[in-house]
Order: sequence, then structure tokens, then C-alpha cells
Amino acid sequence: MPVARIVTRGFQRYWRVSRGLTLGAQGCVVDPSNRVLLIRHTYRPGWHFPGGGVEKGETAETALRRELDEEAGVIVSGRPQLFGLYCNDRQFPGDHIALYVVRSWQQPSVPKPNAEIAEQGFFAATELPEGVTAATHTRIKEVLGATPPAETW
Repeated sequence: MPVARIVTRGFQRYWRVSRGLTLGAQGCVVDPSNRVLLIRHTYRPGWHFPGGGVEKGETAETALRRELDEEAGVIVSGRPQLFGLYCNDRQFPGDHIALYVVRSWQQPSVPKPNAEIAEQGFFAATELPEGVTAATHTRIKEVLGATPPAETW
């Protein structure tokens, strides 16, 4: 695990110098039972929403759709709802995260664990897995209406 953190920090430093400002798109995918989809990466600790960086020439929504398909096998139907744009300066200076709520989707198959994604699952807000990050837990409460949205991740 330490090697993965070193590599991640190296990429973050490169992005900070080469881009100045970064934008990520994450999706709070909600199923009909009001459970949310979370993933656990192989290269960083904790459970998170699926998502990733917005590439040059790509819209945040396009990045979201691509990342949901790649990481979780989720195909978005219709338009996802932009829930908020958060400043993520505490973890990664210059970073912002666009959080979308996705309620219309299909998952034809669940991808097997791979080099990036260790596992995934749908969880009720009252039964989140051990290790869910504080920011992810807070965003779930915001999306489900238990707390007002914040400005920072």
C-alpha cells in the first residue's frame, strides 16, 4: 500500500504543476431502495463514490458517465443531476469535485475486481461499510436530505 500512496502523490504533484486547477466528477448512484453505490480502490484507503478526473476537452457529465461505466459497470440513463461543486483543497490544493446524483441507470453486469477497483456494493445510509471516508459519508447525508450541502469536500 505505501507504494500506491507514493505513486498517487507523485501524480498529484505532476497534475498540480501541469494543470493548476483540477476537476473531478463523482456519482452518487442511488438504487430504488435508496442505497448508494460505493467503491473501494486498490490504491487508496476507504470507500468512495465512483468517479475520476475530467480530461481536457471532456465535460464533467461525460467524465462521470465514462467513470461509472469503467469503475462500476453502471450505464447512466437520461441526465444525472448536478448536486454540487465542492472545493477539495484540504486533500489536494486546486482540486474541485462535481458531485452528481444518478437515479436512472442500469448495471448489466458487475465488473470483477481489477487493478483499480477492489470491490463495490450498494449500501443503506444506516449500514455503510467500515472505512467509508468522512467526506463520502457527509455527501451521502447531504444527498439524502439529512444535512444541508457544504461548499468543501
